[in-house]
This record gives sequence, structure tokens and C-alpha cells, in this order.
Amino acid sequence: MSPNSVAVVDYGMGNLRSVAQAVIHAAQDSGVEVKITSNPQDVRDAMRVVLPGQGAMPDCMRELQESGLLEAVLDAAGKKPLFGVCVGMQMLLDHSDEGDVPGLGLVPGNVVKFDLAGKTQADGSRFKVPQMGWNQVNFCRHEGVQHPVWGDIPNGSYFYFVHSFYAKPDNATQVAAETEYGGLFACAIARDNLFATQFHPEKSADQGLALYRNFLHWQP
Repeated sequence: MSPNSVAVVDYGMGNLRSVAQAVIHAAQDSGVEVKITSNPQDVRDAMRVVLPGQGAMPDCMRELQESGLLEAVLDAAGKKPLFGVCVGMQMLLDHSDEGDVPGLGLVPGNVVKFDLAGKTQADGSRFKVPQMGWNQVNFCRHEGVQHPVWGDIPNGSYFYFVHSFYAKPDNATQVAAETEYGGLFACAIARDNLFATQFHPEKSADQGLALYRNFLHWQP
């Protein structure tokens, strides 16, 4: 792979094609090579890694293990920019209540299910689980600074969500953005060289493409 390359990890799960197409689109004219790969060596050789995920957390963790990619992803997460998407974000935490399964243990915390029974929205309708559709994302500032991967994307922009579970990091300084759905929850997390979103940038039009583009140029 070229020195300026990003590996989109194909471990048999996830919204791989649309994630990859969005990253390829974001990388246009930047000199960044995008490779969809199930080869652990490609993940080790790449300068950056994108970890998609869709479906159930236990299935994603099992497939990552059985594909032989788990060690390469952990190795990458220790030293290069890594972007987790949807369940790819949830996998970064210690544990998920979905199937009572351990995660990768890269961000301390737990993944829990929305508990919205009896709660109603402003229009009187009940909150549905999964949350499905566009919602507003509010960037968190730590020591007065928002995460650099947000770049010039306006705070309060809308992104596309589909999920029943969400991340609860132990450390509030690792929450990069929050969204309101029956209460505030972490919709983006960040730690050192790791950045991840619960929403789908690849389904979020121009702002989603801008986010992938910012990631491709991020120097943590």
C-alpha cells in the first residue's frame, strides 16, 4: 500500500460498501489511497484505519475475531488514526449489554440500550427504539477546544442515526459530541488517535463527507 493510505476493515460485517464509497469520495484529489481489505497485513501497513460496524455487537466481535483481523485492529489502534463507525464505535468500549459481550477495551465504558419507556417527544409521540433518522449533533469542548476532526463543520449539524444501543464512556473528556434522544447521549467519542461516531457519516450527505475528509488529514 502507498505511504498515504487508509484501510477500510472488511471483517464480514458492516455497511462496508457505502462506508468505503464515502471514504473514496472524500479522498478524491488528496493523494490518499483507499483500500477495502480483509488482509491483516494491509491494516498494519496503512497510515489510517476505518472500522465500520452494523448489526449486533456480538456478531461483529465474533467476526472480527474469526476473520483474523482482531490483532491487526488492536495494533493499529495503538498507534495510528482510527475511525470507528456505528457498531465500530461501540466495539471500542469495554463491554456491551447487547449480548453481554466484551469489546476491544480501548475506551473505558459500557454500551447500553435506550430506556425510553413512557417518555414522549415534544409532539406527544413516543420515542421509538431504534432511533432512526436525522438528529442534531452538538460538539463537546474540553478545555475550551472541540475535537479537530470536526474541522469547519458547523456545531449543531444533523447526521443520520440507526441504533438501539449507545456508548457510555467512563471519562467525560472522551465524549466528542452529544445528541438528544429522550436525554443526552454520547454520539461521538475520542481518545488520543481514536475517533468514532454512533451516527453514519456515509449516510449524512455533505457533512458526513466533510467528516471523513477531516479524518484523512488529521494528525493526532
